[in-house]
Amino acid sequence: MHSVQNSRSLAEVVADIKNELRDFAQTRIQLFKVEFKEKLALLKIAGVLAAAILLLSTAYLLLTLGIVALIAALFRDNPYHWVFGFVGVALLWAIIGGIAAYFAKREFALKGIVPKRTFEVLRGDKIWLQREAKDHL
Repeated sequence: MHSVQNSRSLAEVVADIKNELRDFAQTRIQLFKVEFKEKLALLKIAGVLAAAILLLSTAYLLLTLGIVALIAALFRDNPYHWVFGFVGVALLWAIIGGIAAYFAKREFALKGIVPKRTFEVLRGDKIWLQREAKDHL
């Protein structure tokens, strides 16, 4: 065994480790905060979208009833004219809704909502710590 002389005391080494861990944690927390603020902006847009949906819902219901009545008027001699009106409008809205769902799903898949950069940095830190632990054993 070799004895290495070092002018640093154990308290100084522990203080350095403590400072490095604090800096490490602060860096990761800051990264998370920045990424979370970016995601929060998307959530604010979603809130505005929710208000728009509420207002447009009323217009949608009135438009739907108007189109149903129009289709029913076209088949006024048929005893099932209201059925044709409601089924016709339901098919129209199902097609439009399917198209909208496809685009929304695609947009979320492209942008995502999970803080990816933070997890990537933490994953890299884990690998680095594992290497360091192996090197010192």
